[in-house]
Amino acid sequence: MNLLMAPLSSYILSMLVLMVPLLNPNSYDFHFKTKTAVKTAFFISTIPLLLMINETAQTMSFSWKWFNILSTPINLTIQLDHYSIIFIPIALMVTWSIVEYSLWYMHNDTKIQLFFKYLLIFLLAMMLLVSAGNFLMLFIGWEGVGIMSYLLIGWYFTRSNAGAAALQAVLYNRIGDIGFLFALFWLISLYDSIDLNFLFSMNHSTPLLLALIIAAASKSAQFGLHPWLASAMEGPTPVSALLHSSTMVVAGVFLLIRIHPMIENNQTALSTCLCLGAISTAFAATCALTQNDIKKIIAYSTSSQLGLMVVAIGLNMPHLAFFHICTHAFFKAMLFLCSGSIIHNLNDEQDIRKMGGLQKTLPFTTSCVSVGSLALMGTPYLAGFFSKDAIIEAINTSDVNAWALALTIIATSFTAVYSLRVIYFASMNYPRFNPVVSINENNPTIINPIKRLAFGSIIAGLIINQIIIPTSPMILTMPTPLKITALVVSILGFIIAVDLASMSWTKTPKTSNVSKSINTSFYPTMIHRLIPSFMLNFSLRTSSHLIDTLWLEKIGPKGLAELQLPPITKNQEIQQGLIKVYLTIFVFSTLICLTVLQLV
Repeated sequence: MNLLMAPLSSYILSMLVLMVPLLNPNSYDFHFKTKTAVKTAFFISTIPLLLMINETAQTMSFSWKWFNILSTPINLTIQLDHYSIIFIPIALMVTWSIVEYSLWYMHNDTKIQLFFKYLLIFLLAMMLLVSAGNFLMLFIGWEGVGIMSYLLIGWYFTRSNAGAAALQAVLYNRIGDIGFLFALFWLISLYDSIDLNFLFSMNHSTPLLLALIIAAASKSAQFGLHPWLASAMEGPTPVSALLHSSTMVVAGVFLLIRIHPMIENNQTALSTCLCLGAISTAFAATCALTQNDIKKIIAYSTSSQLGLMVVAIGLNMPHLAFFHICTHAFFKAMLFLCSGSIIHNLNDEQDIRKMGGLQKTLPFTTSCVSVGSLALMGTPYLAGFFSKDAIIEAINTSDVNAWALALTIIATSFTAVYSLRVIYFASMNYPRFNPVVSINENNPTIINPIKRLAFGSIIAGLIINQIIIPTSPMILTMPTPLKITALVVSILGFIIAVDLASMSWTKTPKTSNVSKSINTSFYPTMIHRLIPSFMLNFSLRTSSHLIDTLWLEKIGPKGLAELQLPPITKNQEIQQGLIKVYLTIFVFSTLICLTVLQLV
């Protein structure tokens, strides 16, 4: 019994430790207290993880009765299973590194206390989301991370782009929230329950599952709802590292992992996940190839990896999706922190074409960029290899849609190309930046967080591989070509990237740039410009036409004219100078006068 209570005690203690700094948010050293709180919470959260590894603890669910809506009990339920027990320490470790890094990155900001308060509230919402035992708790965490995302993307709100990006993130996430609420109300009206474990035993209709998939697609920036993630790079780099790479954006995939028992037997839902993930991973990887902003390349890379996680859900392999979430958090957060260090040292320069030669001036940062990029490409025995290779092996050995398979393989190859492009432009050759910039990375608040994440990027895959238990029997044999597919396409991508580097990346383009003619930003232009423009013009024409022809014409000038015409024509007939008309009027007038006199 004591062992059973340890995870809950550790979870509550972690939450309380994180809340302590919020008791006095205006203190001058609030940001240092925040760092200490997150660090302490991380060490506390490792206790349930160690217990789970040693004691093979099962799922624990704790429920507090809140109130009833008619016959539906609304409870506050915390569920601590192997997903939440593994993910919480990872989220806390990544957050600890990013919060420590923010002490350096945001040290000149006048509102640094408010920034750290937002990060802390976000972390509490994220912990609530991953440990939710019913849809209501999940929704509270879901909305919590959404609103903190809005506030943090729009941190530099005096820049119009930042305000627009924050609003865009909210509007895209509203689409997902509609899907989530639709599913929530459907479950309440149909089953009188929002408890996850109870709902797993039911057969669910396809529209309900599609609503939840739409919710996940909007939060995890899947194709069709993806443009907000690249725009979210307007926020400070620590925000991009924490929210938009390692924690918040995986909330959609985490929802799909949580509800997997509901969708595992519904072929339509699985096929939707598979195709949506494959299109997303390929499209985002293609977008990353054409970008020159270092943060946007990493953002599209995140969207591509999220697509790969959704593919794993579509393959009925939620544990592989979760495995990739865990390994991806380390190297993607590290890539963002390294890019932040480069941007800050080059006087806020984000264009990779204006970098170069940084392996001499920023040796540690560029080494970590290389390690993170290699882990992202799936280099054997780094963190990304274990999870990414497993997903591609699973898709190779399952009888799935051939297009989905082809798109996933192409995206894997593209990953190698854009990763090498970042390394090549940032680290190699000669410097292309202003010679007067002052470059210095020798600060423990930069080095230590990146170092921790670099160790994670190297060894996390191996460690988590031992812990994650597959939910279905695994095929242990497969033909050699299928086994090495992921590695071969990554190496091919790498070779193509090296060729491109020597052929076109280093030379001044003689004609217009190819990446301009193959422009992948057509989607935001189409959705944000063409469709609203068409709708507004159509509405304008319709309304002005209706107002002009109906109201202004029929009731206004023309209506008045037509109303006045009959009496005017009668009056004209009277004034024609005919004696019989005058005599008739005289007779009638006399008769009326006599009648009136008689009545009086």
